[in-house]
Amino acid sequence: MVDNVVAEQVPDELAKWDPEFTRRITQAAWPLVRRYFRAEVRGLDRFPRSGAALLVGNHSGGMLTPDVPVFGPAFYAEFGYDRPLYTLAHYGIFIAPWGPLLPRLGVVHASPEAAAAGLRAGAVVLVFPGGDYDAFRPTHRQNVIDFEGRTGYARTAIEAGVPIVPMVSIGAQETQFFLARGTELAYRLGLHRIRMDILPVSVGLPFGLTATFPPNFPLPSKIVMEVLEPVDPAAFGTTPDVDEVDDHVRRVMQRALDRLARQRRFPVLG
Repeated sequence: MVDNVVAEQVPDELAKWDPEFTRRITQAAWPLVRRYFRAEVRGLDRFPRSGAALLVGNHSGGMLTPDVPVFGPAFYAEFGYDRPLYTLAHYGIFIAPWGPLLPRLGVVHASPEAAAAGLRAGAVVLVFPGGDYDAFRPTHRQNVIDFEGRTGYARTAIEAGVPIVPMVSIGAQETQFFLARGTELAYRLGLHRIRMDILPVSVGLPFGLTATFPPNFPLPSKIVMEVLEPVDPAAFGTTPDVDEVDDHVRRVMQRALDRLARQRRFPVLG
């Protein structure tokens, strides 16, 4: 039922993107985000200068993930507000009081239909294939690319005939100490019935040990995001294999994340 509703919402949600509203919010929030996280976005010169592209990133930082607040302003500073960036997001964030405003910022319900529609419109679509599974990965696996076997993004890019632009992020997983995803606990409590497959356990400030709620406020960890060279699915043959494309993208991302991890000298400080 939820998926059918989301599919029906796709055209309306995409049309709600408001470049002027996005500009105002971005310009107000970016100075705070940049200073607090000492944020850097590298490699935007590698990004296709025009046309549709599927941007694929690792997701970090738990419930209050800073991925989009860090990347979005850098993207618009580079390409301007006449090039929409649509971000696919879990339906849960739309429940918040500010949920109705998110489509005006280009944040839409995650679905294959939304991704395909955005790409057909010639836009850039940002997807985090690992979703909350990735965003709540335990601290001891913070520098591991793991999409939980989800390959739909690769299929979407192949069918749309657009490049996949990998992007890696480091630092946000240090904004608190992630102990466990709580997958088994979530299942035992029946949360999978409402599309909650995890019940993460973490330690942070100001609430200490929590299981998702209340969310701890993120520590001011230095965040670095890096855009990598685009991957053309057509390079994998006339009928690219989804698993082969996915494997290549993850390998490229893992090498880049390993490199950023080696450059990082101290947790949180960067």
